[in-house]
Amino acid sequence: MRFELFVATRYLRAKRRQAFIGVITGISIAGVAAGVASLIVALAINNGFRQDLRDRLLGSTAHISLMRIQGDGIKDWRALLDKLSREPHVTAAAPAIYEQVLISRGPRARGAVLKGMLPQYERKVSDLLKSVSAGSAQALEENPPSSSPVIPNLAPDQATKNRESEPPDALNAVQQRIAAMPPIILGKDMADELGAAVGSVVLVTSPQGELTPFGMVPKYIRFRVAGIFNSGFYDYDTSWAFTRLTDAQSLFGLGDLISVIEFKVDDIYKAKEIAARMEQDAGPGFMATNWMEQNKALFHALRLERLVTFITIGLIVFVAALNILISLTMMVMEKTKDIAVLMSMGTRKSQVRRLFLAQGMLIGLVGTGVGMILGYALTWAGGHYHLISLSPEVYSIDYVPFAPRPLDGLLVAAVAIGVSFVATLYPSWSAARILPAEALRYE
Repeated sequence: MRFELFVATRYLRAKRRQAFIGVITGISIAGVAAGVASLIVALAINNGFRQDLRDRLLGSTAHISLMRIQGDGIKDWRALLDKLSREPHVTAAAPAIYEQVLISRGPRARGAVLKGMLPQYERKVSDLLKSVSAGSAQALEENPPSSSPVIPNLAPDQATKNRESEPPDALNAVQQRIAAMPPIILGKDMADELGAAVGSVVLVTSPQGELTPFGMVPKYIRFRVAGIFNSGFYDYDTSWAFTRLTDAQSLFGLGDLISVIEFKVDDIYKAKEIAARMEQDAGPGFMATNWMEQNKALFHALRLERLVTFITIGLIVFVAALNILISLTMMVMEKTKDIAVLMSMGTRKSQVRRLFLAQGMLIGLVGTGVGMILGYALTWAGGHYHLISLSPEVYSIDYVPFAPRPLDGLLVAAVAIGVSFVATLYPSWSAARILPAEALRYE
């Protein structure tokens, strides 16, 4: 063992007449350990929420969306979909229509985004249909009716009330008429606001309207609620609805047009490059966006929260570093005679300086090691046993997710050891300036 490290460990282990210095040293180690453990736990929670949000987001949306910025939509979408599906890194593709509608049931109404889809394609690019918690998404796979459904004059709630007073034959006729209506799947929060359940009838109104001899009038179709989905995203659950592609085309009067082609890729972090190549291959008039661009503000907020968390909890390590500074300064004052004796016996000033540097670094290393063990143990226990519960109605998840990363541990350890090293500079410099003759004059 080197001379400086040997003396430094003896100083840390030796019983001191002034126990106060030993208490401060213990507090310094505990402070570094607490700061390191707190940072690891906080970063693991932030990373856990970020991963959970990313996974649920990627499960609900496509990685890349291709749309036409000129015209009403994509005309020859089948040939284009087949062509772009063969692009490198593309694993699946699906056509879709997105339009704003008004969904109402009796006196209750709600603005929504209606998505027309082909379920056999949609299941390959997103997991939204897998989140149907009531009813079933199988209704969307039924063959569409040969003609548009007839719009009765009664409002949905009035028709439901009249069913109770109708004779059995009329009731069966009403039930058959409802069963013949095109299916729709609503978000959980939207269904709660509308008071709709599986089997309810809702009125979907397109603001685009259609031209009649009496002028432009809104176009509306009555839909049967075939299912209710719960994606875990408030924006989706409160303002999204799904129906068959043909029913959406009929409602919006698009014919055989679609508004977007969605793609799933094998590497989500290459989505930007793949989207740029896909936009070029599609030709002029097309624009491609990826999941990172669509949710840029959300992930920026998470990165900012991570930085603020690191700085705020990092103050604990800073306070521990001040304790190291105080402990070593008092140690130099207590060991002035010992330092003078060592220097009179030939110890160089650089060795004295390294002695106290080693002592401060030992405090930092021990505290960092204890903190990392404690921090990763807490994150493992929290993630394995779900120690911190949450309200699923508010957070869409019933426990706090922990996702510790080795890189975060290395970063936290480097910062803690670096701060500890800085705290040792002044005491070590002060110890090296001691003059043996002055220190031993009155001994």
